[in-house]
Amino acid sequence: MRNRPTYAIASVDSALLLAALVQQEGPMRVTDAAARLGVSVSTAHRLFGMLVYRDFAEQLPDRRYGSGPLLRGGGLPQEPVARLREVALPHLRRLVDDEGETVNLTVLAGRDVRFVASVECAHVLRVGDRTGRTLPAHLSSGGKVLLAMLPAETVEALLGDLDAATVDRLQRELRAVRRRGHAVNDQATEAGVTALGVAVPGAGTATRAALSLAMPSVRWSRQAVPGWVAALTGTAAAIAAELADG
Repeated sequence: MRNRPTYAIASVDSALLLAALVQQEGPMRVTDAAARLGVSVSTAHRLFGMLVYRDFAEQLPDRRYGSGPLLRGGGLPQEPVARLREVALPHLRRLVDDEGETVNLTVLAGRDVRFVASVECAHVLRVGDRTGRTLPAHLSSGGKVLLAMLPAETVEALLGDLDAATVDRLQRELRAVRRRGHAVNDQATEAGVTALGVAVPGAGTATRAALSLAMPSVRWSRQAVPGWVAALTGTAAAIAAELADG
């Protein structure tokens, strides 16, 4: 996991996050963007102005802003991802209330997973919001449960630049993930952070999705895993059921 720079430039971070959100979720109104970023409407309007100027966004006839020429063609299917996030967020919040740790919603994007929603817990020491970020699928907990749903030859094609020994080891791990229904990322992407992931059943090929419970490694407990898996699995099933009804 890439750590936040020591001297982060907040306006740049906001603009890049906004570009990622528009690419992932589709056109947005200025007021919606302001709410998502936690900034004023005037600030959101200025951010969109810069994105339009640099071809990362464009204003549509209905006054919403959508992906510009530089972002089109390389993102995730917008409507399914936006719907997935909308449905999932209330469930994620309840899960955070019940389990007291940060919860993430990720989707498979080629060889990576992209975080499309995060709900932080209230602990002072906690895993922060990862919305808009990506991780290698073969290292992350959500990515591994999603790769486990794919045929072995598809996994090999996605991860073809890895050495043969790494791919063989990963295929063995994915078989174990399929048997037990969950995967663990124990500090493979960020020192001091451990995550547990399960797949959202039936989310659709274009939006293969997973939930992960992420926490500082000091709070990780093997004894708690069965309870966490049950909570994640129940939440994933509730999200899938609501998506199917909608």
